[in-house]
Parts: sequence; C-alpha cells; structure tokens
Amino acid sequence: MSTDLELMGQALALAGRARLRTPPNPWVGCVVVLDGEIVGEGATQSPGGAHAEVEALRAAGDRARGATAYITLEPCAHHGRTPPCTDALIAAGVSRVVVALEDPDPSVSGRGITQLRGHGIEVDVGIGADNARLSLAPYLLHRRLGRSFCLLKTAMSVDGRSAAADGTSQWITGPEARADAHIVRAKSQAVVIGAGTALADRPTLTARDVDPPVVRQPLRVLLDARGRVPAVGPLFDVDLAPTLVLTTDAAPDDAISAWLAAGAKVLTLPAAADGRGVDLVATLETLAGLGVLQAMFEGGAQVAGALVESGLVDRLLMYVAPTLLGTDAQAAFATAGPRAMSDARRWQLVDVARLGADVRLTYEPKLGDA
Repeated sequence: MSTDLELMGQALALAGRARLRTPPNPWVGCVVVLDGEIVGEGATQSPGGAHAEVEALRAAGDRARGATAYITLEPCAHHGRTPPCTDALIAAGVSRVVVALEDPDPSVSGRGITQLRGHGIEVDVGIGADNARLSLAPYLLHRRLGRSFCLLKTAMSVDGRSAAADGTSQWITGPEARADAHIVRAKSQAVVIGAGTALADRPTLTARDVDPPVVRQPLRVLLDARGRVPAVGPLFDVDLAPTLVLTTDAAPDDAISAWLAAGAKVLTLPAAADGRGVDLVATLETLAGLGVLQAMFEGGAQVAGALVESGLVDRLLMYVAPTLLGTDAQAAFATAGPRAMSDARRWQLVDVARLGADVRLTYEPKLGDA
C-alpha cells in the first residue's frame, strides 16, 4: 500500500504537468484514494475551468465517499471564477484530506482547512511540504509579497563571460541547453530583457519547440528607460507574442508613439534610484499586477548585476559552456561586488544538470542572507 508521502508525490506530479496552463492560478494536483486504491485523479484546468479537487472527485464518482483526498495546496473556500473546492469535498463525502501546504492567498489562508474540519473531515497538513513549496515557489511568493518571482537566467563561459570582446553572444551554449531554456520560458509568464540585449541580439523571446506546446506565449517585456530601442524586428511582431515596454519619463515621446504604433503596450515607471534604468522593484510589482507569477530575466549584464545587487533574485539559473572567452570579454554580471569576502552574498546550490556539453546550475539565495 502506498504511503501518504508517495500519494502526495503523485499529486505533485499531476500538478507539475498542469503548470503551463493554470497561471495566474496555482498549479494543483489531487489524488482520491479509497481502501488503498486510487479512484480519482485531477489537476487544475485553465483559468475559469475546474480545480484539481473537482476534476479528481468527478473521476472518483460515488467512490469518493469515505475516501482520502491528497491535495498539493489548501482547497479554496471562496467563490472566484469557480465555486469553493471545500464545498465539493464536503458534498462528495470524503472522510480525510491531506494537504501539502496552506495557501497564503488572503482569500484562503487557512479558511479551507478550518471549513473542512468544521464539517468533521480529518485534515492533515504538511505531507510533502518541501517538494510542494519548491514546485509552487512562484505562486507562493507572488501571494506573500505582491511581486513576481524573479528568475534570473544567464549563459556564460567557464570564466564567467556572457559575450565575446566584440559583443557577440550567440551561441555560447549548445542546442540542449538552449532547448532547456525554452522550457523555462514556457513555465514563465513573462520574459524580460534590457535595452542593450534588445539592440545587440534582436531576440524573438518566444518559447519554441516545447513539448507539450505552450498554451500561450509569455509576455515579452523590454526595459528601456530612455527610448533607445526602435520599434522594429521580431520583438515588436505582436503576432508572435504580446510585448510590453516598461520605460521612464526620460523616454522621448516619438519612441513611445512608435512602440504603441507597433502594437506594444507601454507603461511608465519610476527610474532606478541610481538613475540607471527602470526601477526593478516597480517592475516586479507591475508584472505581478498583470498576473505574472514568474518573470524570467534574460537581459544582459547590466540588468543581471542590478537584480543581484538589489537582492531581488529568487532563483539563479546559470548555463555554463565549456569555453574560455578571456579578460576582454564581457562579464555575465555588471556589478561592483563586495569590498571583502566577508561581505560576499552567499547562494545555495539546489540543482545540477548536464545538458549536452554544458552544465546548468540552479542557485537560490542562502537562507539568512539579504
């Protein structure tokens, strides 16, 4: 017979497969078990569709009565686009609910658990919590802090260079690493670059050749404080994907008019405190308001350095290629760095993967560090 942890693992796998379709809602999985047998499974559908609990209960039918439901996130107890999932669980007659995590959304925040217990349903919380927290990290941070989860991706040589001395950066890494980065794009709701990267690379910024295919392309976001980037090229082909330009009062009117004429949306934000670029806190808060749970920053050493210096990076994804570009090449991070080793920001390695000839390193800020 499977253990609670194993059954929650199956629910988490269902949730992971739903991730591309659910944002801005969380990706949730549910497994219904009666007498040791799985009688129903479900995952959250696209916004407006059924939640994981309802999908699993439908599959279980009458066999849900007296069963245990394993759910990766606390069931909602409020009316949104759909009725409360707690009502469905109560009506189905389940006797026990196992929840990996409480939902930090203020409209839920323990109410679902309280309601279930109030109807005599046994509720256990915390089974598989660590894996659920890792899976749902963008959603959890979005609900707690009111900003988008900041994933910073960079591709570099072994000596930490992101572009050759002449400014060329395509392609440092091989096809396997680039394919992996497209998967990460597909899991993000926005892909963000700075003006320098847009001018140098003329990128498309779409998620391509992903299996399963993306339901909708991520929002392409250009940070251009001074109106440097002309409204031409694939970035401004809104038939490929939507484009948002975040700028400041320093951008000339003719640049803004050109962006708008090309079909992009334009928002004016405060400038960064040091006068370099768009304020990054305002950027992440603005994107959160647009339903972006995870913002993937791909754009350039200046943006990467500013994000690191500001302490806004929630996950750092480094693709390292087996090449050396030398001291004249461009560093991956344009940052002054600490004066002493004791002041250095520490990161913890959470994953390593070999992708063809390249290596992907995943870091998160070390607990206790700013």
